[in-house]
Amino acid sequence: MTLAATAAGHGFLSPSGVEIAFVLVGIGTLGAAVLTVTTRQLVHAALWLVVALGGVAVEYLLLTAEFIAWVQVLIYVGSVVVLLLFGLMLTKAPIGRSPDADSGNRWAALVVALASAAALVWVVVDAFRATWINLDGAAQGSTEVSGRSLFQYWVLPFEALSVLLLAALVGAIVLSRKSGAGEAAAAALTNGAAPAPREEQR
Repeated sequence: MTLAATAAGHGFLSPSGVEIAFVLVGIGTLGAAVLTVTTRQLVHAALWLVVALGGVAVEYLLLTAEFIAWVQVLIYVGSVVVLLLFGLMLTKAPIGRSPDADSGNRWAALVVALASAAALVWVVVDAFRATWINLDGAAQGSTEVSGRSLFQYWVLPFEALSVLLLAALVGAIVLSRKSGAGEAAAAALTNGAAPAPREEQR
């Protein structure tokens, strides 16, 4: 993404409309992310995750990176969240409030989250301290520039993410098959019927 030098007369005390919208959408996205990790309803957490990822896509649009914004919507909102909901359905996770969704380590998680956020903000501010994104030019998130950067510098993390999503899907299927077999055996014992013996091999 092209970064332009600081324009004359431009500063934090005279923000433009795009910058104000960027801050407001960022606050809404942060709120949705907090609700995602604090709610005790798994389906609600997945839906709040949709809002958070959609807010990130809007931020990309405000940064004139239209291609990255639509990739965010198609891959994360349209695929990752659907995969999460699919895993919840396969594992028969509770739909309502569940005490299992709270591990009791909220304060430790909060400390780690704040430390990670502070480190990320410090790195970004230190790297782009005196630069401004040129929002008046053409869109910078073109397929050519993004594809070259992705497959030249980030191909290994991209493939690792694909393997991670595949492992999550396979794990959900395995858990659903185990729970289904366990429920069938429990129902047979409750009804007083012995499990059906396997057919002897001739």
